[in-house]
Amino acid sequence: MEFFKTNTKIDFMGQRFYAAIFSVLLCVISITTLMIKGLNLGLDFTGGTQVEVSYQQPADLNQIREQLANTGFNDAVVQAYGTAKDVLIRISAKEEVSQDQLKATLMGALSGATLHQLEFIGPQVGKTLVTNGILAILVSLIGTMLYIAFRFEYRFSVSAAIALIHDPILILGIFSFFQIEFNLISLAAVLTIIGYSLNDTIVVYDRVRENFRRVRKASPSEIMNLSINQTLSRTIMTSGLTLLVVMSLLIFGGEMLRGFSLALIIGIIIGTYSSIYVAGSLAVAMGLDRKHLIPQVHALDERP
Repeated sequence: MEFFKTNTKIDFMGQRFYAAIFSVLLCVISITTLMIKGLNLGLDFTGGTQVEVSYQQPADLNQIREQLANTGFNDAVVQAYGTAKDVLIRISAKEEVSQDQLKATLMGALSGATLHQLEFIGPQVGKTLVTNGILAILVSLIGTMLYIAFRFEYRFSVSAAIALIHDPILILGIFSFFQIEFNLISLAAVLTIIGYSLNDTIVVYDRVRENFRRVRKASPSEIMNLSINQTLSRTIMTSGLTLLVVMSLLIFGGEMLRGFSLALIIGIIIGTYSSIYVAGSLAVAMGLDRKHLIPQVHALDERP
């Protein structure tokens, strides 16, 4: 099934100069915002108190959030775990309040709840999670570069890696600018987007290699344009359908999945753009040619 009945002939490579300026400008703004405002890190990274409680009836999470907000815990994270009667609550650390006072305040706010566990998560654990998150992104990028270099060519590898770095920077910049809470679920969304964007890029690269074999007299820019246009229908359909699902998740998924779904929405849009205008354009700008993908056959001199 195709979105377009006829092949499009959009000159993507003719627009790559303006796209490059646009991407560089967005990256500079995102990095500047991150340096000035930083990320609004969630309790997963900053530390706090984790409380496990249960109810006799299925818990109303919105009501629990309202009860905690009325008590002064405006940033409390409330989620169900296990069964509908079990609730996990995370609140930010309050140094001036002892553990006994915190326990009494919480149980006073949560009428009808039975406390099972109250555990303090120190900031050192949060620092470890930040470090591990950064390492996860770096390892995934290095693994991606090695795979593409082995499967295709190093120009594809470098351009794809830059495109994959481009996407998380813009996502984090938006989270920083609007001070949206960034937690482990949001980090999982960023890692998901790296894989999603890479999938789009690999599809284009594979078509480029095929077209270099089929179309003998076209320039690298023309081959890249042809390949992107041939895969455009597939790109729009997969991205559009994925967006519909993630937007439903944003609307109906509740407070806990808001950061995850928002990061996915931003990432799908940016990843689709970068697989065309960043990964493809950079490969052409780095001098990609037919000889880099197709082994050259040298004529043998049979003279004695």
